[in-house]
Amino acid sequence: MQALQLVEQWPVTTVAAAAVLPDGSVATHGPTDHVFRLASISKMLVGWTIQVACEEGTVHLDQPVGQPGCTLRHLLAHAGGYAFDGPDPISRPGARRIYSNTGIELAAAALAEQAGMPYADYQREALLQPLGMTATQLRGSPAHGVRSTIADLLRFVRELTNPRLISGQSAAAFQSVQFPGLPGLVPGVGRYDDCPWGLGAEIRGGKQPHWTGQRNSAATFGHFGGAGTLLWVDPGAHVACLALTDRPFDEWSQQALVLWPALADAVLAELAGAGGDR
Repeated sequence: MQALQLVEQWPVTTVAAAAVLPDGSVATHGPTDHVFRLASISKMLVGWTIQVACEEGTVHLDQPVGQPGCTLRHLLAHAGGYAFDGPDPISRPGARRIYSNTGIELAAAALAEQAGMPYADYQREALLQPLGMTATQLRGSPAHGVRSTIADLLRFVRELTNPRLISGQSAAAFQSVQFPGLPGLVPGVGRYDDCPWGLGAEIRGGKQPHWTGQRNSAATFGHFGGAGTLLWVDPGAHVACLALTDRPFDEWSQQALVLWPALADAVLAELAGAGGDR
């Protein structure tokens, strides 16, 4: 796929990228077995793992976790009222969208407590092993501590688009807006009067500017990471795209917020017949 060659222009040392096309075929570029730090893409794994746990009856989304009035659903949707990092809440639950590593960590800890086993072990047994993600490891915080490869993440993307570990209803909830209408910000990107989020995945909605492309539908969901990584799924186009790099986002954020949308638009344009051969 020609569009993926655009990653060669990125100011990074190592990059690998892939696209899952509407017919289920996959195009890749770069070292697909190279291990990268995912950073906040890890949050999507937490959300999906907890959906598995909900179906198993280990936890439920509306159980209390954290400060009064806060639930597991609030935490996964960054609506729990917790700061980016730190144990103390800074807002009441459901008031605004506050992007929070702490919230995701509290959610993972709640699952670990209910399951009676470390969160990393539960994620491995419930998600990674069944999907064959043998190169993926959680080291440290569930919110940002996963390391993985393009090859393994493609297995996760197939689960996102054709779930077999959870029901279609649970998968739909993962990518549906939780607590609609909340204002908030996407760190490093922008502040929005309406900042939609699912259960561990950001939803594009009407956000402008954004790290996905102008061609992406409002239903696009995914995440980018502070390690210079991204993953999005566009249900409207039946396309997914992911790219992993070894350069922190903060070091090239202004460039990334031009180059990442350009990649998304090029992928979608090519598949629409405007960009030549795959």
